[in-house]
Amino acid sequence: MSGDSDCTKTSPSVGSPSDNEFLPDRPRYVCMLSPDLVAKAREELQEKPEWRLRDVQALRDMVCKDYPTLGTCLDDAFLLRFLRARKFDYDRALQLLVNYHTCRRSWPEVFTNLKPSAIKAVLESGFVTVLPHLDPEGRHIVCIRPDRWIPSHYPITENIRAIYLTLEKLIQSEETQVNGIVILADYKGVSLSKASHFGPFVAKKVIGILQDGFPIRIKAVNIINEPRIFKGIFAIIKPFLKEKIANRFFLHGSDLNSLHQNIPQMILPEEYGGTSGKLDISAWNESLLASEEDLLHDFSQLVLPGDSLPCETLVSGDADEKQCDDSLRGCSTTWLCVARMFWGKEWMKGVMAP
Repeated sequence: MSGDSDCTKTSPSVGSPSDNEFLPDRPRYVCMLSPDLVAKAREELQEKPEWRLRDVQALRDMVCKDYPTLGTCLDDAFLLRFLRARKFDYDRALQLLVNYHTCRRSWPEVFTNLKPSAIKAVLESGFVTVLPHLDPEGRHIVCIRPDRWIPSHYPITENIRAIYLTLEKLIQSEETQVNGIVILADYKGVSLSKASHFGPFVAKKVIGILQDGFPIRIKAVNIINEPRIFKGIFAIIKPFLKEKIANRFFLHGSDLNSLHQNIPQMILPEEYGGTSGKLDISAWNESLLASEEDLLHDFSQLVLPGDSLPCETLVSGDADEKQCDDSLRGCSTTWLCVARMFWGKEWMKGVMAP
């Protein structure tokens, strides 16, 4: 579906519940939020049910006017994700939508042939999964375990593909759009040799997607079992994070009691001192693989990686792009300096040996 053809279908009415009557080929939006979540969205996201379709139509009009060849889906439910992620600020929602497409088209290694069946090896490794129970705020817990990745089996971009598809699956839920998600990253057993795969280019891309290129609210990032070098690396990355995101990082080390202050034991698996049984990745893997047809349908409405886009670089309202580029160029060297400081020259020789 091209951007031009989408724009020609824009409803002549604005904000009316009958908007979709003029768009027979566009699904009609039906709110699936509970009364409590409707109230939460009103309070936290400035989402007013009586204005919801008007706001969606306003964003659709802006896309058609400013980016007529964007090649995006313009369904109510799809655009609503971006409005919720930016608290119904039209301009910021539009910027996020453009960034979403910029990310997809500027990194073909990640976004070409992006589907659950293509990353089965990552899913089976247990690198990323979603815990079965929601936290008290109704948020999913995305669990990432880098130690499960064997670099000789597949490149790091496969891990990023798996995380991205996980987010795409989760954001289909209106509850997640309102409540957001929590990330739990376990760095147990991760050495510098493995961490070195996450270089400046990858770091910049991933930060760009999570901060400015995907319509999801990341409410907390809990890091456990991080090696000593992680604090040095995080100190390097932190300046490129928005203050709000940086303040949501919690480094717990091996202190599970600290983790339990953020994530209750009753929803954590035994591996993290919880009471919900052994960590089981099978349920999430089956759910994600079963959603392939729905995800491919959504992706089919988007222009593929490599196609043209009105803007060539990621737009960020809060970061200086040139400063980020210049600083990240030196990250690889700085990481090695930090590692040498913590582990010494002899250890570094072993890591850098062919």
